[in-house]
Order: sequence, then structure tokens, then C-alpha cells
Amino acid sequence: MRLCYELDLEESALELIKDQHLRGFFSDSTSFNILMDMLFIKGRYSSALEVLIEMKNQDVKFNKDTYVLAFAICYKLNSPESLKICTTLREEALIKGEVLSRRASCFAVALALNQNQVAKATSIFSQIMKPESVLCANLKILIHIKANMLKALIQILKDATEGNLSKFVKRPEFSEEVLAKAREKVKDVPALLARFDEIYEKLQISGQITTYTLDTLLCHTPGDRKSHMILLNKRTVSHRTCQPLNQSLWAE
Repeated sequence: MRLCYELDLEESALELIKDQHLRGFFSDSTSFNILMDMLFIKGRYSSALEVLIEMKNQDVKFNKDTYVLAFAICYKLNSPESLKICTTLREEALIKGEVLSRRASCFAVALALNQNQVAKATSIFSQIMKPESVLCANLKILIHIKANMLKALIQILKDATEGNLSKFVKRPEFSEEVLAKAREKVKDVPALLARFDEIYEKLQISGQITTYTLDTLLCHTPGDRKSHMILLNKRTVSHRTCQPLNQSLWAE
């Protein structure tokens, strides 16, 4: 499976995983995770979901990476059915006592918001441990936008520009895309719009606005990640030859 990943042979890998004669050969989550990651990178989210379902049908135990990939795939598919799958997997994990990563939960929140399930998104977000991250800050803003909690939204942004934080403490950052949605929401309320524009200027001056979209923030791979898998991040260099993949004999 690792060789298929290295050579970008996702079709061959998919055939191997689905081959009933090999059922039970891939007995742990690693092979399934590698294939889902490969298909995710290629934008083949429906195929990645098939692998996830096959993994579940074979009773292969999910690990933390599996849940990140599973929720990411459901987020990308962005449908009522994918939300149902994500919700079911999450509930089963919690019943088993699994601890879901913040990143996996963020995908679930984003998917629920995209499907206009604000109450579900709020509930999932409230259960995230240590929500002090750029991603969580932006999801919190989106929840307030969707819930029409405009005064609270303005207060959150105002609080982000204030406080005597040490220069070693990073201030919250907000996506330009998310802030644009916030402005669109308050534009018909002159008093709120004036306050928003004032706060936006302060955020801009203090360097608290990023051009990254929410999708980019969600699919970004942390630089200090120690897993051998490069989850959800496009790979451009061969690990084997250290050459760009487009120069490889096997490149598409």
C-alpha cells in the first residue's frame, strides 16, 4: 500500500482493498488511511468514502487519523448523507470512549454549518477541548453568523483586538473570507456595520487578518506533525527519488 502511495497508483490500491480474496489481509488502519489520504489528495472523495465504508465493514479499528480523514471526506462531499455518516461515526466514537482530535471535530463543525445545521455545529463546537486556535476562532465567528447572534459576534471581534497580551502570546487571527461573511451579515444594521468596520481596521493594523480561506485552514497540515502520513496536504516531491513527482516515470 505504501508503494502504491509512493507511485500514485490509487486505482491499484483501491482494487487491492476491495479484493474479497484479500479480505483480512489489511488488518489495521494504516493501509486504509494511506489509501483514503491518497484519494483525498486526488479529489476523489466518493472513492475515499467507499474505502471508509469498506474499512468499517471489515471491522478494522479506527485510529485518530482515520477520524480526521473520515470527517474531512464527509466535509468535502458536503451533503445531507455525508453529514449523517459523520454524525453516526462521531456518536459511535464517543460511545466507545474515543477521544476525537480538535481537527476532526472542526471538520464536523464546518460540515454541519455548510448543511445549515447550526444547533448541531454549536453542540460539536462546545465539546472541543482547547478551542484556542485560528481554525476554532473562525468557526466560532461562522456559528454566530449562522445563528444571527450579531451583537455577540461584534463583541468577540472587539475582544480580539483588546487586552494586554504579552508579545509572546499570539492574538486570534481571522480569515478575510469569514470576515467578509460577517460584514455581509451586519451591513443592514448601520450601528453594527460602523462598529464592524472600526474593528476590522484594528484587526488589519495588528496583522490579525489572514488571506487563508476556511477550507485552507481546515486542510492545512501542521508543520510539526510527526505522523508518517502527510494527511490532506498535496505531496509534490517523491520520497524515494527526492525529485518532483511530475518528473517521475510514474507521474500522471
